[in-house]
Amino acid sequence: MKRRHSTSMACLALALSGYAHMASAQVKVGYVGPLTGSNAAFGAQLQNGFEQALADINAHGGVNGKKLEGIILDDACDPKQAVTAANQMVTDGVVMVDGHFCSAATIPASKVYTENGILQIAPSSTAPQYTDGGSWNTFRVCGRDDAQGKFAASYIAKHFKTDKIAVIDDNSTYGKGIADQVRINLKKDGVPVTFTSSYTAGEKDYAALISRLKLQNIDLVYIGGYYSDAALMMREAVAQGFHPQWFSESAMATKLLWQIAGPAAEGMLITFPPPADKTPQAANVVKELEAKNQDPSGYTLYAYAALQVWAEAANKAHSTKPQIVARELKSGGLWNTVLGSFRFNKIGDIVPVNYAIYRWHDGDYSVDTTP
Repeated sequence: MKRRHSTSMACLALALSGYAHMASAQVKVGYVGPLTGSNAAFGAQLQNGFEQALADINAHGGVNGKKLEGIILDDACDPKQAVTAANQMVTDGVVMVDGHFCSAATIPASKVYTENGILQIAPSSTAPQYTDGGSWNTFRVCGRDDAQGKFAASYIAKHFKTDKIAVIDDNSTYGKGIADQVRINLKKDGVPVTFTSSYTAGEKDYAALISRLKLQNIDLVYIGGYYSDAALMMREAVAQGFHPQWFSESAMATKLLWQIAGPAAEGMLITFPPPADKTPQAANVVKELEAKNQDPSGYTLYAYAALQVWAEAANKAHSTKPQIVARELKSGGLWNTVLGSFRFNKIGDIVPVNYAIYRWHDGDYSVDTTP
């Protein structure tokens, strides 16, 4: 394994290969995500998935008979760092990028990839505007905010229609984007929203916000944002004797939520795709990850699938040229991955997209079986 550090970028680059005896790889692929900062836990999930896919692909002969070299860079979920990392990927000569995590980082980076002919498959960025721009090279293997927001709103309308509902967000591309979709779809479903507000991500004291929610006698609080802020809110709510039903989205799919919130997170509901780590398609990969003490849940298998589907398309097209692989991905064929089978539509989104309701209980989250 070769290591390269770029101090000017304050990011980490790792050169990965499938066999120790390889002198150099012939095809470069990249992963960019938050290896530092408040979302580093998700960045680690994605890195684990990317590295496992890289190793498995190389162990089976690589792509079109050529081994892959992986370049890994940190963007800290920061738009400026994401652009810097994207430009470094251009310099390094990668043909495909598996990333980024945060939509606010993915979208500006995607412009660099488009302009420089690099194919991008986002494992976890859900903002509609990422693919709505219609660029030839933008794909994702996860759902979109509008789909997840509609699913959450439908569940709320079915189970909490007569309750007083609040929808709050951190004003980020992701958090506000999905919260807006929940609000829009609740309105369509005839469910009034009693309270709406945005908060500043990274705050340490949410006492004032919780006091306002408590004063309004809110029964359900939907949060569009990230786990670190949500965890502090739930702790503050318990301290104030306020016990609403907490509801949120896929950015809460990390055990770090419970590490911060503790029992205050008990019963929280979140939306996330059905558990890929329980499917037959993922069984062997899950075993490989667990053998290395790596958790296969969360977004780990999404990063795996992003590189996996690119490799399958490149093999099928007999080329790693980004434009040719992009056409193959959008050809209408069914792609079989660790996430299951799906197709890409004309703008690079997967179909079908499915979600499930999960409930936090005793330090972990699992599919909710409540009728």
